[in-house]
Amino acid sequence: MAEPPDVVAAGVVVWRPKREVLLVHRPRYDDWSFPKGKLDAGESAPAAAVREVWEETGVRVRLGPPLPDQTYQVGAGRKVVHYWVGWAVDDDDVSDYRPNAEIDAVEWVPHDEALARLTYRRDRETLATAVPLRKRGTRALVVLRHAKALGRKSWEGDDRERPLDERGHEQAQRLVPLLGTWDVTRVVTSSSARCAQTVAPYADAAGRKVRATDALSEEDATDASVAEVVADLLERREGAVLCTHRPVLPTVFGAAGVQPAQLEPGGFVVVHHRRGEASVAELWPAP
Repeated sequence: MAEPPDVVAAGVVVWRPKREVLLVHRPRYDDWSFPKGKLDAGESAPAAAVREVWEETGVRVRLGPPLPDQTYQVGAGRKVVHYWVGWAVDDDDVSDYRPNAEIDAVEWVPHDEALARLTYRRDRETLATAVPLRKRGTRALVVLRHAKALGRKSWEGDDRERPLDERGHEQAQRLVPLLGTWDVTRVVTSSSARCAQTVAPYADAAGRKVRATDALSEEDATDASVAEVVADLLERREGAVLCTHRPVLPTVFGAAGVQPAQLEPGGFVVVHHRRGEASVAELWPAP
């Protein structure tokens, strides 16, 4: 008899200054834990984590480095919870939170008190893992390979103008909630149409300007031009996405100081960095 599929959920260990962490109380279980919840159909784990924090607490967060997954038995099956470190964006006040049947209390709790209040040992272990990452305040650089484009053989014009195909446009739309989880505010892309079209839906949805440059194009990119773009993004204290082409990606990864990765069209790597230096890199497939 086949085993039931895993129940997959996502959550965030959310920090704010003074070593305070965000906890929720669930009356059904009478437990204190981190905000988390199951993925919706077709939803990515990072997007679910950010959505669940917002729905359960009213706090908007941006994700930092990933934490080890939690895996435990529930009923007849297994539950896997993906966790990230996160920080509150904008207003972190929860004093006006309205209790409901699912979550009847939301509190910012000092770290030491949180260790005592958390109901489950697995949550206390997750918090202990998150503590060293609390002060880093990393930002994310999303290195993105453009979404699926029309084949070169089926395009007769200038290759710089070769557009995304139907599947590529779908991928570009699905990137919108994903890029938002890392609070991407700067959008930089190769000037080629297929790259610009990949990031356009997110830029439109987030109200961000697209900065297109030949320095990241397949035809014009050089080691020096790529290094200049990457160095600028790593020095900024804001989330950013850099969209380019497969042949340019090794140079981008080298300039960012992370291991090269093979990306399919629409795939990306999230480089968590602080003070110009990369710390953790997450590899994600195309949505």
